[in-house]
Amino acid sequence: MDFTHINEQGQARMVDVSGKEDTERAATAQAIIQMQPATLELIKTGGVKKGNVLSAAQVAGIMAAKKTSELVPMCHPLMITSADINFMFDDDNSRINITATVKTTGKTGVEMEAITAASVAAITIYDMTKAVDRWMVIREIMLLEKEGGKSGHIERSGCE
Repeated sequence: MDFTHINEQGQARMVDVSGKEDTERAATAQAIIQMQPATLELIKTGGVKKGNVLSAAQVAGIMAAKKTSELVPMCHPLMITSADINFMFDDDNSRINITATVKTTGKTGVEMEAITAASVAAITIYDMTKAVDRWMVIREIMLLEKEGGKSGHIERSGCE
């Protein structure tokens, strides 16, 4: 098996993408944060003392997408052309479903940027509400969809 991130000496390397064509690329990822019903209600009504939780999480997610290559060692720095974070309340399960969509035109995809954005948005929600609910759970961090590049458009089966 050939590993793309290992050189001939068995050392880590960043893959050379210089020969690839620039194409439009997009990726959407999710993260889910589960909490107590009272915590979800505080977020929805703006009752969290630290401020507007979802606004902070949205900005944090966008910043995370832009900083991904500084966090993930073999990730290429990319010119992000768009980053969008969305939140959907799931009252029945007392959780917030977070989706992050990131776009670029370049030689490599934005899957890691979308996953990082969704994750950091969830972590920010946790940070801003941990004083009232320390046992929140962040789960189901995953890529939902990607477009562009050699593999084209791929969507996780079973996604809504």
